[in-house]
Amino acid sequence: MIETLQEWAQNRAFTEWTGTGSLWWSILVTLYMTAGTMVLTVLLGLPLGVALFETESSPRPAVRAANRVVGFVVNVLRSFPFFILIIALIPLSQLLLGRSTGPNAAMLALVIASVPFAARLFELNLREIPAGKIEAVQMMGATRWQVIRQVLIPEALPGIIGSITTTTIAVIGYTAMAGSVNSGGLGQLAYNRGYTGYQSEIIVATVILLVLIVIAVQWIGSRLGRAVDHRARTA
Repeated sequence: MIETLQEWAQNRAFTEWTGTGSLWWSILVTLYMTAGTMVLTVLLGLPLGVALFETESSPRPAVRAANRVVGFVVNVLRSFPFFILIIALIPLSQLLLGRSTGPNAAMLALVIASVPFAARLFELNLREIPAGKIEAVQMMGATRWQVIRQVLIPEALPGIIGSITTTTIAVIGYTAMAGSVNSGGLGQLAYNRGYTGYQSEIIVATVILLVLIVIAVQWIGSRLGRAVDHRARTA
């Protein structure tokens, strides 16, 4: 057992600090893809979730029709297998970014996959707000934008943070799958060096690291969610 661990420790993936074959560089690439994807996901997904919530019961038929169309597109993208999606988007990545491999190309597919997923979660978070709170603010003369900014987002914030945490964990899994198409990161390292290179220590190390990253994300998300939950403070 000790000899096996010593042999594993001498693997170049563990001793090199840069390059696609380095475990440590792969960690940074995975974190880069995850962080970049989540920034764009929140910036795009939260307004989309609010729009889906706000337009569902609009008195205007055209707005309700648009809601159904957008909702259908969101549902289709949510149900699309990510591995097939990233392959289907290779021509688009080549067109927009000038290349079809690497972390930036993978992030295009990651964002397209995660935004609909997060938007539906955000919409559900908003649905959990008691209607009485919204009506009370409206009776005081608040505009719709004021209701969104002063009631909907603050009241749903603990749930929104939970949804961001859930989406982040899903994106981490997506980055691992993207490694099979040369996106970089731990997924590519596990596939190229671990699976096709028959180096079981690489697979073990990447699995452990991905699990640790997920645990850290969940811990941070749970702490932030409790910190902004006024219900927990007043209970």
